[in-house]
Amino acid sequence: MTTMPTAATAAETPVSDDVAGPARPWLDAGLPVAERVELLLDAMTVEEKAGLFFHTMITMSPDGELAEANPQFGLPSNREYVVDKQMTHFNLLSVAPDGRTMATWHNRLQELAASTRLGIPVTISTDPRHSFTDNPGAALMAGPFSKWPEPLGLAATRDAELVRQHGDVARREYTAVGIRVALHPQVDLATEPRWSRALQTSGEDADLTGELGAAYVRGFQGETFGPGSVATMVKHFPGGGPQKDGEDPHFAYGREQVYPGGKFDLHLEPFKAVFAAGARQVMPYYGMPVGTEHEEVGFGFNRSVLTGILREQLGFDGIVCTDWGLVTDAEIFGTPFPARAWGVEHLTPEERIVKILDAGADQLGGESCVELLVGLVRDGRVTEDRLDVSARRLLREKFELGLFENPYVDVEAAAAVVGAPELVAAGEAAQRASVTVLTNAGGVLPFAPTTRLYVEGVDPEVAGRYGTVVATPAEADLAILRVQAPYEDRGSVFENFFHAGSLEFTGEVLDHVREVAAAVPTVVDVFLDRPAILAPVVDAAASVVATWGVSGPALLDVLSGASPAGGRLPFDVPRSTAAVDASRPDVPFDTADPLFRFGHGLTL
Repeated sequence: MTTMPTAATAAETPVSDDVAGPARPWLDAGLPVAERVELLLDAMTVEEKAGLFFHTMITMSPDGELAEANPQFGLPSNREYVVDKQMTHFNLLSVAPDGRTMATWHNRLQELAASTRLGIPVTISTDPRHSFTDNPGAALMAGPFSKWPEPLGLAATRDAELVRQHGDVARREYTAVGIRVALHPQVDLATEPRWSRALQTSGEDADLTGELGAAYVRGFQGETFGPGSVATMVKHFPGGGPQKDGEDPHFAYGREQVYPGGKFDLHLEPFKAVFAAGARQVMPYYGMPVGTEHEEVGFGFNRSVLTGILREQLGFDGIVCTDWGLVTDAEIFGTPFPARAWGVEHLTPEERIVKILDAGADQLGGESCVELLVGLVRDGRVTEDRLDVSARRLLREKFELGLFENPYVDVEAAAAVVGAPELVAAGEAAQRASVTVLTNAGGVLPFAPTTRLYVEGVDPEVAGRYGTVVATPAEADLAILRVQAPYEDRGSVFENFFHAGSLEFTGEVLDHVREVAAAVPTVVDVFLDRPAILAPVVDAAASVVATWGVSGPALLDVLSGASPAGGRLPFDVPRSTAAVDASRPDVPFDTADPLFRFGHGLTL
């Protein structure tokens, strides 16, 4: 195995004479962080400062080597990012087979950073990667990490201590491989049932979201922020839930956020809770507010929101990083998408950068156009003093995370920590705790170990440990079907990662459920990433269960009675599409006569 550099060798890497050895006073850990920041800032060129402002996707080679250019995602090589563009903040897109590989790549990237003129360490971030989702625009498959239910599932447990434990486990696995910023939690309120981003929220209740969001932050950052912490980037300020028609502002047709119920301020409440818990970073959403006192431009461009509310009213002095791709157009999975410059589409990329910085943001997410910012400074359109305001925050975070003292990780420790049996077991226990039983007609649950089972969506070999698996519904005593909440095909790969549109099951799905249920009492488990119209399923099935990222064994543990059922709905389930259409997207619990109410769940 290749030996990676230690913390000591970072300062020994050959650099130009003007910054070598004693000329790097910012490496003196005995100095206050604020003083170290100023010492380093004074040594930086405009180009080096500008590199701090860009936080974008990066990939690794499958074997842990530095990655070359990635045509699939349109990404340059690791070397071009770090050496040529002088960037030091990256969101890791790759999913590696094990912790050792990820740690090896991370150390090689830090070694590359140490070879640059000032040797500024890189900061690696990630979208959520501890559950079952694979949406590269929002979350990643767990891969070698422990698997937990999605945040909606954690919310179904109603257990703040469990959420804190989840954050602590994720922190241990992240830090083992060098990930130091979590691009989560998502504390938006899922007040629009059709919105595609509900899965990573805690539902539609502001108090529960704030409580669990604060616990999440404490788990990742610890009671004291420092070298053992993972900084949390909470999102999406000032709350991304109130989407017109439930459409998502990743796409032009979903750019409008509307507040017909006058509940703009309610969506700020969870952010107040996570700020009180010490959240370090914030990501504003793509959406543009319509019909409010604020300028009708995307929140990343919106000075009255970022400076007026976030900085001045709420007193937040941490890092603000825009959501991805506000400046330049991109091609995603072969489909061209415009920059999400909602309300300022007419501006040039340079003008968009100026507006973002004037709004109060510190970083441009998903962008790497460093040369544009350097040009703006050279032309006098952005002052170097303005660069320094954000650069101080960005450097302070690196110092407080301890990256200058020890940018490297222990490869063997990473191999032992990531996916450790006790961490996996904790995630599986959380999965079981999240299972929410909505109906149980005739007491079909829990089922006995002698039950003959017909299963779909469950590995027959796994199901065979809980009963006798049969080939057809006609042979069974009980059927178990696992289905996905409905969504519409939107025509492109990237759009279809975001489950949007109608909440009604197709006739084909309902006909199949009815056919099986006519032959045998049937349990339907719905992956309820949005509050689907469940009435037709409830009418047909003996039992309906809601889950948000649960393995087959965890589900069957609950259905068989080996583990108790205790989950509770994190949102209302609407009775009809008409009720959804009539509801106000900014108002929680606003669908008339819901089929199931927030907090509903049966015990077994």
